[in-house]
Amino acid sequence: MTRDHLLVLLIGLLSGFILGYIAHEVMAARQPVPAFAGGGQAAQQAAPPRSAQPGTAAQQAPAGMEEVQRLRAHVAENPDDLEAVRMLADLNYDIANWGRAVELYRSYLDQRPEDVDVATDLGAALRHLGQPEEALALFDQVRVQRPDHWQSLYNQILVLAFDLGRLDDAWERVQELQELQPGNPDVIRLATEVERRRATAS
Repeated sequence: MTRDHLLVLLIGLLSGFILGYIAHEVMAARQPVPAFAGGGQAAQQAAPPRSAQPGTAAQQAPAGMEEVQRLRAHVAENPDDLEAVRMLADLNYDIANWGRAVELYRSYLDQRPEDVDVATDLGAALRHLGQPEEALALFDQVRVQRPDHWQSLYNQILVLAFDLGRLDDAWERVQELQELQPGNPDVIRLATEVERRRATAS
């Protein structure tokens, strides 16, 4: 086999590996999100972006897949690089690969338990996995650490109203959230939906 043939073979193998990994990540991201008790489309649409870095995942998806591949290899070799771990967790969150995001967020929080943004994102990922009680416990913990952290309060309301059906508890927190975020359109929409559900239930 000539050197040129060997080079072509190596390039082909490498390309196949990269494409295989990307296909695996895309298939994981396309798995259906578990249904939530009392949730439905309104509950899903109400969810805010990640706490630390809001953005549109759809716009970021092509670049995100390349970044996931690069960061995955880096994190495998450097598991103590917490910033890389967090970035990889965020990218998995953005492509809805909830299980992997949870694993990485937990690994990060083992070293930095004070990071309330990451704890909130972990709770949101757990909610998407159909674990609302665990998510609520995390949001409660964040609120103890940072009472003014509005994203965790927002997510508390989502769990209470849409997953657990505790509409009165959710409404109490809605009023607090409105004080923290007056005029926020996401908060206004959430408050309207919770109020509508309370009126329907009564």
